Amino acid sequence: MPAQFQRLTGDTLMDASIYLRKAVYGRWAVASAFFFNGFLVGSWAPQIPVFMTRLGISEFTLGLLILVFGIGALSSMPWCGYLIGRYGSRAVVKGFAVFCSFSLLLVALAPNVYTAAPALFLFGAVIGGMDVAMNANAVEVEKKLSRAVMSSSHGFWSLGGFAGGGLGGILIEAHGHLAHAAVVTLIAIVLGLAAFRYMITEDTPVVHHKQKLVFPSNPLIYLIGLMALFSMVPEGSVLDWAALYLQQERGADIATAGFAFAAFSGTMSVMRFLGDGVRDRFGAVNTLRVSALIGASGMLVASLSPNSWIAILAFAFSGLGIANMVPIAFSAAGNQEGTSSGVALSMVTLMGYSGILVAPSAIGFVGGKTGFGPVYMVLAGLLIVVCLMANLAKSADRKQA
Repeated sequence: MPAQFQRLTGDTLMDASIYLRKAVYGRWAVASAFFFNGFLVGSWAPQIPVFMTRLGISEFTLGLLILVFGIGALSSMPWCGYLIGRYGSRAVVKGFAVFCSFSLLLVALAPNVYTAAPALFLFGAVIGGMDVAMNANAVEVEKKLSRAVMSSSHGFWSLGGFAGGGLGGILIEAHGHLAHAAVVTLIAIVLGLAAFRYMITEDTPVVHHKQKLVFPSNPLIYLIGLMALFSMVPEGSVLDWAALYLQQERGADIATAGFAFAAFSGTMSVMRFLGDGVRDRFGAVNTLRVSALIGASGMLVASLSPNSWIAILAFAFSGLGIANMVPIAFSAAGNQEGTSSGVALSMVTLMGYSGILVAPSAIGFVGGKTGFGPVYMVLAGLLIVVCLMANLAKSADRKQA
């Protein structure tokens, strides 16, 4: 009996070791997925000024095309949940990643507005669909590791944006936009083949019946959604318009202009890796209040900067503040008493993502007439509003039983 018991215990320990190793590999695989997605989005940022010039379009038309990108992303998010339920998050991430790899190249090859519009819609759709699936996969990793990985996963997204934006400006300046898009495609393919095979998935994917959208009755959910919206609009504005702002209004070359989003994403990634510890120490309300003030200060300095490098530093400083505002808003929504966390989070997520995917198109319309300096000044005001609303986030500190 003792020998059999020892053998059984050894087998059990071996199974547990294999299980844990797979979960750890899955954790780094999903981190790679976040980096992959952020890298592609960041690589789009320095392409925007060239895209506008080579198609000969105005800021108004560019704003419409960016809106098409946002509509594509938002349109793919609702039905992505069905695919995850049927096939599992791993398969959905890998499926969307295949199309994501070639999506930027497709946009770069578009010769006119009529081909660029569907290319951008597809680009947005596959980026948005992959975003939902990789977040779902991160949840599965958390279950298997019994610890949180979500904040750091979003940190890897920002790190990918930093790498994509920084590399993009340099490559476009040296070799042109098509060569840059081809290099991005190659990097995406290599990263996907190397890492995504280690992703884990749900044990038994189940097809969920389609449910009607339920609107929360708690008005605080919509106020928190407004905080998420006001926090994400500045992020989208830096992604889509900072490079153009520096090039047209601050005299930057393409390589320098690409560092605006890269610097912003770089500081965001650092703070997202540190964010859980900061919130645990100072509390959600204080963290959100100070974060909003830091974000607003950076946006204000960027709007008034006399040259491109001061603006880049200001955007980087703003990223330190904006980094943890949305995670705090999501936590506050999910912990509201008397409201399903799923219903609350779906509404706040929808409101928040419209800020990064749809609102920048309206910013382009205004910026084309007033310049982007005044726009960033107004965005600083939105972050001040979030600061004033920070008390609504106190439920984010509620300890779960």
